[in-house]
Amino acid sequence: MKGARRRAIVDIIAIQAIQTQAQLTAELNRRGFDVTQATVSRDVKDLGLVKVPAEGGIYRYALPEGGHGPDPYDRLTKLFADSVVSLDWSLNLIVIRTLPGTAHAVASCLDHVRLAGVIGTVAGDDTILVVVKPRSRVRLILNELQRLLP
Repeated sequence: MKGARRRAIVDIIAIQAIQTQAQLTAELNRRGFDVTQATVSRDVKDLGLVKVPAEGGIYRYALPEGGHGPDPYDRLTKLFADSVVSLDWSLNLIVIRTLPGTAHAVASCLDHVRLAGVIGTVAGDDTILVVVKPRSRVRLILNELQRLLP
């Protein structure tokens, strides 16, 4: 649910000039998400949204440019604690199981962290495939990811 809600937030701010968390909360509720402003406030913080000038002298929410958002490793740590269910591996592949609807957020954050040896991720609804090269790095990456689990 959190992943779908956060994807909706990104969609909303991309097409509407959202100026306040109250406006964002109302739009999410209109789209079928039963959220409070406190939940939206956490989402705004975790997504690293910033206020930018817009037409008419207003300020609106936007995604940060140039990586000025939260540290991706800190975000990955939080996402792992909130979303990851298990880790497994075979040869040069690591499989990460998540709660339903959260795999895309975890995979995107993992891509931004840029762990040495991870050449890419593929995310479904609740499963992420991490491709590692060379194969000798799999154990090191797996150990690092396991340290992120609560």
